[in-house]
Amino acid sequence: MTDRTPTLGALARALDSGETTSRTLVENCLERIADPAGEGPRVYLTTHVAAARAAADAVDRMRAAGLAPHPLAGVAISVKDLFDEAAQVTTAGSRVLADAAPAGRDAVAVARLRAAGLVVLGRTNMSEFAFSGVGLNPHHGTPRNPWDRATGRIPGGSSSGAAVSVADGMAHAALGTDTGGSCRIPAALCGVTGFKPTARRVPTRGVFPLSPTLDSVGPLGRSVDCCARLDAILSGRAEDGGAAPVEVAGLRLGAPPTTVLEDLDESVARAFDRALGRLSAAGARIDTRPLPMLREAAGIHAGGGIVVAEAFAMHRGRLAVAGDAYDPRVRQRIEAGAAMGAADLVDVLRARADLGGRFHAALAPFDAMVWPTAPMVAPPLDAVRADADFRRINMRLLRNTAIVNAMDACAVSLPCHEPGTAPVGLMVTGGHGADRRTLSVAAAIEAVVASEGPP
Repeated sequence: MTDRTPTLGALARALDSGETTSRTLVENCLERIADPAGEGPRVYLTTHVAAARAAADAVDRMRAAGLAPHPLAGVAISVKDLFDEAAQVTTAGSRVLADAAPAGRDAVAVARLRAAGLVVLGRTNMSEFAFSGVGLNPHHGTPRNPWDRATGRIPGGSSSGAAVSVADGMAHAALGTDTGGSCRIPAALCGVTGFKPTARRVPTRGVFPLSPTLDSVGPLGRSVDCCARLDAILSGRAEDGGAAPVEVAGLRLGAPPTTVLEDLDESVARAFDRALGRLSAAGARIDTRPLPMLREAAGIHAGGGIVVAEAFAMHRGRLAVAGDAYDPRVRQRIEAGAAMGAADLVDVLRARADLGGRFHAALAPFDAMVWPTAPMVAPPLDAVRADADFRRINMRLLRNTAIVNAMDACAVSLPCHEPGTAPVGLMVTGGHGADRRTLSVAAAIEAVVASEGPP
């Protein structure tokens, strides 16, 4: 294939026609990983070179015999270091778990990908324990954003290596997680597509938790259709395939200015306005009425909320004996959970349930809501070296995406910037359980607003 950034649909067609083979696709990705001028050493914590080649050869033999288990069999995918793989140590991007016992079996999500014949290339870097939207990792190095490598910019997190693996052609797609934006933020900053499904849609068994209440398992790819194809596999509905087509004309889209449009980078504001203009010209009906409850989403997480309470419960034993081995910034955020009492957590959970009900009532008249995934483009690494700047930028990056997790909804981030400019994500948000419909709406929007070509 001549296209360096093919979608999963294009790869499935090329494999089916014999235009390419799984071994060829895998070798191309391995070549990109090994490129001494590339980001491979910072993107992949472990690369399964021999196993990936063997799996690719096995798929090619099955395809030759007419026994391919799925149209995407043979496609190469990366896996975030939160997921168990049989005989591999799940370190969650940390040194703390380096001596842990290898996993006895694959996480459910990984097992479903393998059963469909996808080839796992290796384990990708991430914010330690998935606790940051910035994507820094002091233990293994930070993957550089594919846009403006000369300056050196953050990739976004926590699925940092996942996004860069897709953007740089080191995988055709990636498996990530999203607790407050961890699929969507790096997708937006790196110019790829990320999907946060409804929290319980994909089983989290075998995934090292950050916040069991909010954790979601989601894919990153080169298009909405890529994410839809992977979601079908991950959710156990492989027969659903890609995103079903819908027409933009007549779509009812909410674009509330409340909170999510405040303090935008000029380039983000320009890309968002351009996207709304294109959608309106294509016949979508845009409603810009305010949604006051969006301001409350940040309030219910004051002091860290559900995430820090559940993270502290998970880590307090390890912190007592190995606290010095943690990234100090991650440790500080986790330890904030010690200040939350049981009654505080009950109050937060009640407030979340009430807020989610009101949000879904406001969402009901619309096919989806749209707003910028992140209010800023990827800043330089130098901009987050000071602790105060890191905290400020981290919270700013999480602001728009964390609303979706708080509301227990689903959302897609897709690129909407002009070619040659800094990547900007447009987030398409749907209701709880409306995952397939939201993917279809996002695919229709993508056809109108998406930028052309890689960043």
